[in-house]
Amino acid sequence: MKKVCFLVGNLNESGGTERVPTLIANKLVNIGYDVSILNLVDGKDPFFSLDSKVKNFSLYERKLSFKKNYLGAIYKIRNFVKEKRITHLIVVDSGNCLFTIPALAYLDIKHICWEHFNFKNNNGAKQRDWSRILAAKYCDFVITLTKKDKEFWYQGIKKVKAQIVTIPNPQPYEAVYSYPSKSNKVVLAVGRLLPVKGYNLLLSAWNQVVKNLPDWQLIIVGEGRERSNLTEFINENNLHNNVKLVGNTKNVTQYYEQASIYCLSSYYEGFPMVLLEAQAFGLPIVAFDCDTGPNDIVMQGINGLLVPPTDYQKLSESLIKLMSMPTENYNDMVIASKKVAQKFTIDNVIDAWINILK
Repeated sequence: MKKVCFLVGNLNESGGTERVPTLIANKLVNIGYDVSILNLVDGKDPFFSLDSKVKNFSLYERKLSFKKNYLGAIYKIRNFVKEKRITHLIVVDSGNCLFTIPALAYLDIKHICWEHFNFKNNNGAKQRDWSRILAAKYCDFVITLTKKDKEFWYQGIKKVKAQIVTIPNPQPYEAVYSYPSKSNKVVLAVGRLLPVKGYNLLLSAWNQVVKNLPDWQLIIVGEGRERSNLTEFINENNLHNNVKLVGNTKNVTQYYEQASIYCLSSYYEGFPMVLLEAQAFGLPIVAFDCDTGPNDIVMQGINGLLVPPTDYQKLSESLIKLMSMPTENYNDMVIASKKVAQKFTIDNVIDAWINILK
């Protein structure tokens, strides 16, 4: 039997790099694979529902300095995969390959690097640039989320030896029977409050939107270090009645069901899960057309609107356009969103993973 292990940071976290491997692990274990998850830190209280048949382990019980414990982490990973007789190690986040490449040296284990970021974005971690070079040379496979990002790998790294394969993220909702209404007058954004998510640009756009449509509300679901900066902007521009920062929630469904439009304001994306989730609920989308992700999901004028990256004035104009469009045209976008979501169901994605795990 194939013994597949996902190496992740910490399943207790609430981002896409935790949600997607959880979805894939749950599906694999239910079609007969022996599946484990190894958290670098903690992970004993997963934010997203994990099938009881998936074995969940921690390398370390609590957060620590991996710079000081680098060799120790390598040693522990090597011992773990040998003891559990792992046949395939899927490393979630290319940065973690700095640990797994030396850990798997001379072992007969398929080594799969699963990239969740845009190649042009190292997410503020210089070591990720080095780990990508090493992954391209020493891993058996590198999984990218889009074909465009696959091209970036080949353009950015000389002598790629790994097989680079594109597999999009799945959307987690199999059947959503609710449909949104423009009358809800809610624009939704979901994601960690981090600089890369561009919420500063979204609030700048929203400051213009409410001058034209003051009865609409922006709801941002998520938590992170940008909260104080965003709160300061809200206070300075008197947006208290039109913007809500609701923090983290395990029931994000309620916010999708109450929304009318979804907005993505990121500087960079890999393949944004939130757009797939939003479309499962039929939400039309306004998104920055950043390098990778949105233009694989949003068809201009069909299920949403794409905006030049970082142009918050255009973002504002596009939001107003969608918010003000006739109900009939809005409903056409809703139907189109639902259709696009079906392309990315777990059943349509899992076959690509099965091919990798042969």
